[in-house]
Amino acid sequence: DEARNTAEDEIKKTYGDKYAKPRQYQTKNQSAQEAHEAIRPTSMNTKSVKGDGENKLYDLIYKRTLASQMADAELEKTNVKIGISNSNEQLTAKGEVVKFDGFLKVYIESFDDEEEKDKGETLLPPIKEGQQLSLDAMRATERFTKPPARYTEASLVKKLEELGIGRPSTYAPTISTIQKRGYVTKTNKDGQERNYKVIALSDGTVQELEKTETYGVEKGKIFPTNTGMVVNDFLTEYFSNIVDYNFTATVEKQFDEIASGSEDWHKMIDNFYTRFHSIVEDTEKNTSKFKGERYLGKDPSSGNELYVKLGKYGGYVQKGSNEGDEKPEFAKLREGQLIENITLEQALELFKLPRHLGDYQEHDVAASVGRYGPYIRHGSKFYSLSQEDDPYTVTYDRAIEIIEEKKKEEAKKNINTFEYDGKELRVLNGPYGPYISYDKQNYKIPKDYEAHKLTLDDCIKILEDPKNQSKKKRKGGGNKKTSKKSS
Repeated sequence: DEARNTAEDEIKKTYGDKYAKPRQYQTKNQSAQEAHEAIRPTSMNTKSVKGDGENKLYDLIYKRTLASQMADAELEKTNVKIGISNSNEQLTAKGEVVKFDGFLKVYIESFDDEEEKDKGETLLPPIKEGQQLSLDAMRATERFTKPPARYTEASLVKKLEELGIGRPSTYAPTISTIQKRGYVTKTNKDGQERNYKVIALSDGTVQELEKTETYGVEKGKIFPTNTGMVVNDFLTEYFSNIVDYNFTATVEKQFDEIASGSEDWHKMIDNFYTRFHSIVEDTEKNTSKFKGERYLGKDPSSGNELYVKLGKYGGYVQKGSNEGDEKPEFAKLREGQLIENITLEQALELFKLPRHLGDYQEHDVAASVGRYGPYIRHGSKFYSLSQEDDPYTVTYDRAIEIIEEKKKEEAKKNINTFEYDGKELRVLNGPYGPYISYDKQNYKIPKDYEAHKLTLDDCIKILEDPKNQSKKKRKGGGNKKTSKKSS
């Protein structure tokens, strides 16, 4: 009440009494528990705070708080038909005319995505029937149809609310879970450029221009993964009634009735489980029919059939059959490629890896993709490629540059190397400070030692320190030959 009163006083003082309309908001779902009080300024007298970023955020909270306690804006949906003095053709303008700005005086809410933005009405200036208008300029712009916008986390929550699925307390965990399981990924997508035409009339002159725009940019959008698509196909084929939106919303309603005491939970669970159990049994009998793969066609050069499938580490293409003497070949899908729409031509491109780039220091240099992503192989060593480097297009010179850069990093990382008990013992620089690496175990160097001054005896003491014995108990005994390998 105190917060509403101070907001009301500020509105009346700044904008006048007619702009104030105190409100108390309730949760959209009556059965859901309120999480906490709304975020608001502690004092409406504080108009700004220090720090550019902090002030932008504070300004957003401040204005939204005021707007929540202000009168509704009065907008009039208007269709304006504009006649042309020397033609029978008419121009049409659709939009809204502001009769009373209300909360819009302080706060105009932005759109979460392009789809909402496109649905938004254009604000028109106040206009009267019969009013004479003069033409300053006219512009006709070529436009393209757009596919439905992908969901952001916020727009997905909004959709869940509309469908009656979940509760405010479950929205965030639900979205988090499908990301953790790899069904969807939240990412950005670069746009593409295209040309469009503009015809402009100004001062009696018509100009036809060609301009360029970027389209298809996605920021913070949720994309389905190959795993998610296959799981979705499986569930919709065998559990269509369970994943139906209406079923989920109905169950949510039944849970509310159980909580209020008007529904018996034993009866509700029994009704559900009896039907569900029979579906599970049928699925177990028929699940072998579901392969989660797609036939692409035959390789023109070899005649082998190509299938795109989902494996343990993501989507891949198989060329050849598992039967017969000749073993099939496998190629991992590139980032952004999907099982549902990859073409035969795109799949054949994947088998160009590994690419032999040349020889360097008497060893073969090749580019390829492995379980952990794209890499350069030089002899028996592997060097990861960055996002900017593509294994399908990376050049020999760039590969050598990557190899040398990694070697320099490795040299900086290596402080000293010894041989102990027939195995390599290394003193290394790590992200959290220097450490000893020996026999596939890492040992922290105590603070009273200087890493670059460590001798082999010092290293052995650290390894045999009882504090480190829990990591790996040393085996054997007797005299051990030790020698320094390099420094």
